[in-house]
Amino acid sequence: MGASKTENFTARQNMLANMAKALGHPARIAIIEYLLKVNTCICGDIVNELPLAQATVSQHLKELKNAGIIKGSIEGTAICYCVDEKALKVLQTFFINISIKLQKKNNSCC
Repeated sequence: MGASKTENFTARQNMLANMAKALGHPARIAIIEYLLKVNTCICGDIVNELPLAQATVSQHLKELKNAGIIKGSIEGTAICYCVDEKALKVLQTFFINISIKLQKKNNSCC
């Protein structure tokens, strides 16, 4: 496989691509949905919500955190997670812009 040449794209494009990649697993979508549902920082309860081992959930949390979609803070021996609202706003804006452009588009494409 060839190099991805990410340096040829803007920082925004790379950031959005990383976020989209992090969203590319149903367990990560479930984690985000759960964090939005409880609307507070969660320390450890996430494992009880998913049919996955603790180590697997931790890996998914790490991917979401590395992509900037969630935030984590250390409280004692636990890491508490919550949704990064700024990151979700970036994604929301991206998809709203796509939607607006599609509405304005002339449907003359195949």
